[in-house]
Amino acid sequence: MTAELQQHSSHYSLIIGLGQTGLSCARFLLQQGNAVAVIDSSEKPACLNALQKDYPEVVVKTGGIPADWLMRADSIVLSPGVDPRLPQIRQAAEAGIEIIGDIELFARHANAPIIAITGSNGKSTVTTLVGLMAQRADKKVAVGGNLGTPALDLLTDPAPDFYVLELSSFQMETVHSMNAFASVILNVSPDHLDRYDSIEDYQRAKQKVYHGTGVMVINRDDPIVSAMAVAGRDQLGFSLHESTGYEFGVLTQRGHLWLAEGDTPLMLVSDMKIAGSHNIANALAALALGSVMGLPMDAMLKALKEFKGLPHRCRFVRELHGVRWFNDSKATNVGASIAAIEGLAENGKIVLIAGGVGKGQNFAPLSPILNNYVCTIVLIGQSAEELARHVPETVQIHFAADMKSAVQAANNSAQTGQQVLLSPACASFDQFANYADRGDHFEQAVRELAA
Repeated sequence: MTAELQQHSSHYSLIIGLGQTGLSCARFLLQQGNAVAVIDSSEKPACLNALQKDYPEVVVKTGGIPADWLMRADSIVLSPGVDPRLPQIRQAAEAGIEIIGDIELFARHANAPIIAITGSNGKSTVTTLVGLMAQRADKKVAVGGNLGTPALDLLTDPAPDFYVLELSSFQMETVHSMNAFASVILNVSPDHLDRYDSIEDYQRAKQKVYHGTGVMVINRDDPIVSAMAVAGRDQLGFSLHESTGYEFGVLTQRGHLWLAEGDTPLMLVSDMKIAGSHNIANALAALALGSVMGLPMDAMLKALKEFKGLPHRCRFVRELHGVRWFNDSKATNVGASIAAIEGLAENGKIVLIAGGVGKGQNFAPLSPILNNYVCTIVLIGQSAEELARHVPETVQIHFAADMKSAVQAANNSAQTGQQVLLSPACASFDQFANYADRGDHFEQAVRELAA
């Protein structure tokens, strides 16, 4: 295969990782007239068949990431799932070989303003909301990135009015030249600490979204994000408290909570179909971004009233015997679970199903939240015992071998007026294909409960 690579081209871009993102990179670079080679550590990468069917001329190496392939490349395009700390990637970087990702490629070729959205939690919801708001305002908008369509597949001629991108910290690691029209870091909580040497490295990856000259949308309630605000740059804030001027916040009038712009009430929070304080913050962030884009307020509010939420993100499943069941399988870190628990807490005590792969997180911040809002916790998966060490004595603990058993244990524990919440605070890959598969198993088990 190495001889074939040498014959193939003395100048080529090497793509590492052949999932959807890697395939989109290959497609884009080939359309640009570049020679391309692809490697993947897996013997059977997800998109190998698709690549070989559409581009049989591309040389592919599976089952490893050989250093000699990297050292001969003109540039290396890393898929987000590939850790740039791998020794052979560091060696290539030290040799002066350019290492980029799909978002850097996208930024170099984008032909319309970019709305860039990142954060530990809520980014898919906000990305989808901003896209809906733009559509309600009759704007042509291309939505994707870490959510849905890979960014490079969004590039079109003629250009849309806006690109709206969800961006992960992994994607931001290899970005250097993006200058978003408006960008937001929704929040920062510890996540992916198996990928970063420190929490500061994780924060620095997120912070790249604010590079450039565009408007910085700032979560005024998050001290880490607030500290990233740059003096002299255009800023627009949002907060779960009252705001001033053109910033977005909340107001209480005649006993009802309103989304507000400064001291102007916009719509009743109760008119939204998505629940919880974290979703109020998501709505305010979307309004701030939309206002920077110049979207009419009535179009934005119409989108907010219509939006039912995304699957596996605090979605209502069913009510049974006075107990409401919610699927928040997308909560793969502690911060996301805390947001979900606090968001639902006003509606009664919670029976929580949690556990999975902990990813090196510290579970200690869950303890006071569990003490305040959770009566029973059902633990599953690889990190169940570790999680149990942070459960306060006020909370009853059950262990379950699988999701069906966990749902049954939660059903046995829950009393009328309470809620059962799947919000694992962990990744899913010890027992499930992904968070969606985990959520599907949960919903199936909930639907099978006898009425």
